[in-house]
Amino acid sequence: MTEKKTKVDTKEFELPETEYIRDIDNRVFQGIILQTLAKIQGISLLEGNFIDHIFGRTEGVKGIHTEQDPKSCSISAKVEVAIGYGISIPEKAEEIQTKVVQELVKMTGLRVSGVHVVFKDLIPPDNAKKPHTPKERAPQHPGNYSDIF
Repeated sequence: MTEKKTKVDTKEFELPETEYIRDIDNRVFQGIILQTLAKIQGISLLEGNFIDHIFGRTEGVKGIHTEQDPKSCSISAKVEVAIGYGISIPEKAEEIQTKVVQELVKMTGLRVSGVHVVFKDLIPPDNAKKPHTPKERAPQHPGNYSDIF
């Protein structure tokens, strides 16, 4: 018995050109920026509405706007914050921009074409020093009960 060897056409094994696509929703960018801003002292994000806060939705986060350019694989962001009284605005803007760019590039691999920081409000000195906690109640003295309402 003679075995007949057939040549295999290697063109059958070649893969067609594959296009890889990666889409990132704006909520992801907003979440990254939100987490980055939470680590920066002396600023606070503008408040969103109550329902968005309860459900933890970042699309309702007031003050974070992002825009993607798929042609250039880049993103631009606009961040609106409140700053504590007495803090240097130029220095804080540079800190915000640098940290936002670093996190977006690290986590998404996209180029950041710009970060526009808008200071929309001022945090009074009294509120800037104290952490935002619920107001403490006055201590109640036991034995001071009354039936009169």
